[in-house]
Amino acid sequence: MQSLSDVPGARPSSTVVLVRDTGAAPELLMVRRHERSSFGGAYAFPGGVLESADQEVAEWCDGVTAAKAARLLGIDDGLAYFSAAIRELFEESGVLLATMGDPAVDLDAARAALNSGQLDWARFVAESEVRLHCAGLHYFSFWITPVVLPKRYSTRFFLAAMPDEQEAVHCGGELTESCWISAQAALDAERAGSMSIHFPTIKTLEELARHASVEELLAWAAAKSQAGVPCIFPEISRGNSERRVIVAGKDAGELK
Repeated sequence: MQSLSDVPGARPSSTVVLVRDTGAAPELLMVRRHERSSFGGAYAFPGGVLESADQEVAEWCDGVTAAKAARLLGIDDGLAYFSAAIRELFEESGVLLATMGDPAVDLDAARAALNSGQLDWARFVAESEVRLHCAGLHYFSFWITPVVLPKRYSTRFFLAAMPDEQEAVHCGGELTESCWISAQAALDAERAGSMSIHFPTIKTLEELARHASVEELLAWAAAKSQAGVPCIFPEISRGNSERRVIVAGKDAGELK
């Protein structure tokens, strides 16, 4: 097993692909990062880097034990990635994959306090008796940023179904827009130049576009998680006028 800092120079991160049925192709929640961010106005899935508080909420995690999380992710404190996924999704979209022990808690106020740094995640979870629905997160992909890039992340991707009776509303600040869109529509928009999407998200969308329902997506992601998720560690090949991404020895396309 490895520690949270298993990839030198890469920040441990969690990303959540939130999905919902529409009667046609399933839709995914995508958010647009601020132009001044390291993602430069690109659309992505909600997510972010782990915090120390994510290592302090294990007793509030339902459906996934520390041992199971360690086995699935191949890392000692794998449960912290589940916590980070739920926390980041809540902070960025307002969707909380959890059950509240105290129904009187003002979730809008708690979300604002978390985003401003006035409230600690572990404190919020314990004091509000928040049971984190870790069983609803299906780990399905693992990407590490190439070593030549200035900002690097070691990112675990999770899939989850949109809960009933909740609404996704992106936070201000680092996010400027959000939308529900099918994987194929997002790929078409990227190719048409109307959505900026980075390479790992494009490859993830290509996988997601093969599935016709949320039920099918969840079954696919659960099967991948149980079978073992390989690490995708691209390399960058520099040509005369462009940078190409090499994955597992094969040219996977231009770096975007």
